Amino acid sequence: MITKLEPGLRRVVLIVALLNLAYFGIEFAVALSIGSVSLFADSVDFLEDTSVNLLIFVALAWSPRNRARVGMLLALILLVPALATLWTAYGKLGNPVPPEPFTLTLTGLGALAVNLTCAFLLAAYRHHSGSLTKAAFLSARNDALANIGIIAAGLVTAFVWQSAWPDLIVGLAIAAINADAAKEVWEAAREERQAHA
Repeated sequence: MITKLEPGLRRVVLIVALLNLAYFGIEFAVALSIGSVSLFADSVDFLEDTSVNLLIFVALAWSPRNRARVGMLLALILLVPALATLWTAYGKLGNPVPPEPFTLTLTGLGALAVNLTCAFLLAAYRHHSGSLTKAAFLSARNDALANIGIIAAGLVTAFVWQSAWPDLIVGLAIAAINADAAKEVWEAAREERQAHA
C-alpha cells in the first residue's frame, strides 16, 4: 500500500531513472571512443542506477516485507558495475594508452551535474522507505564522488602525468565505492527483513 509520501518519491525515482538512462548513452559512447576505464565504469553505473530506480518505482507499491527482499536484490545489482570495471581495467592493463584528457574531464563534469541533480532530488527521501531509498540516494551520492575523481583523472592526465594510471586508479576506486554501497544496502535490507519477519 502506497503511503502519502510515496507518490512524490515514485515521481522522483522515475525522473532519476530517466536522467541516468539518458547520460548512460552519452558516457558509454565517449568511454568507448577515448578508451577510458573510469568513464566505462561510470557509464555502466548509470545503467545500473536506471534499473535500480525503475525497480524502486515499482517496489514502492509493495509490502514492507517484499520491499526488503527487493533491497537485497538491489545490493546485488550494485555489485555489477564493480565487476564490469574490474574486467575493463584488466583489459586496459594489456594496452595502457591514456584516454584523451579534456574529453574525459568534460564528460566527467556532465556526469557530475546529472548525479548532483539526482542526489538533490533524492535527498529529501533518503530516510524514508528503508533500503530502497537508501540504495537510490547512496548510488547518486557515490556517483557524484566518482565523477569528481574522473575530473581529477582528466586534469592529472592533461597537466601532470601522461599515463593510463590516473584513469585506471579512479576506475578501480569507483568499483570499491560501489561494493561498499552494496554492503550498506544489503545490511539495511537484512535488518528490514528481520523486522518484518
